[in-house]
Amino acid sequence: QAFFCLLLCVPWGSSCPPSCQCTERAGAKAVLCSSRHLEEIPKDIPKDAVFLKLDANSITRIPSNAFRHLAQLEELDLSRNAIEKIDRAAFKGVAAGLQTLDLSSNRIRSIPKEALLALNAKLRLANNPWHCECALQEVLWEARLDPDSVQDITCHTAPREEYVGKPLLQVLDAGVNFCSVRQRTTDVAMFITMFAWFTMVIVYVICYVRHNREDTCKHVDDLKSLPSAQGHAE
Repeated sequence: QAFFCLLLCVPWGSSCPPSCQCTERAGAKAVLCSSRHLEEIPKDIPKDAVFLKLDANSITRIPSNAFRHLAQLEELDLSRNAIEKIDRAAFKGVAAGLQTLDLSSNRIRSIPKEALLALNAKLRLANNPWHCECALQEVLWEARLDPDSVQDITCHTAPREEYVGKPLLQVLDAGVNFCSVRQRTTDVAMFITMFAWFTMVIVYVICYVRHNREDTCKHVDDLKSLPSAQGHAE
């Protein structure tokens, strides 16, 4: 009876993942999972966690709704992992309350802007092999980036070789606009599509007119041959 009473008295949200350490920090729960050789985000993180450290592991992906049950989460450290992919809804459920998100020192080349622009958290994105593009530019302009780490957001790859190795902020300050490049590409593609469609319509009209002309000429020839044929018969 004492055992079952103990189970009932222990709140489910206070359990701690076996690979982590749970402590109190200023009256708030901190879940420490640093350097635990984790390859994915633990499923059993306490619901009342306020601080969550998952740094220095081998996590490669942040799936959708990975932290949805952590409504009280304020600080999330995912730095020094091997993260390559972040789903659009990766931070769904914690976007409103999250204050700090550290994604620095991973393997992130690109990220859906929807995953970050919904956040009010201060972001650290430095030391990733970024591909400089429109989505990253929009994140830089619209998200709350940690000012101390902005200069370390560097173009690992870019549409033009001259941008490679340079801080993204420096490239943008020089007047480069990756979003306008994408818009021009879209405009060119649309123009080519419309030209192809217009050409196809013209070709169809020409063929239609030519076909009708041939039918008309044949019909006229048939009409011309009718009187001579009747005269020959008489």
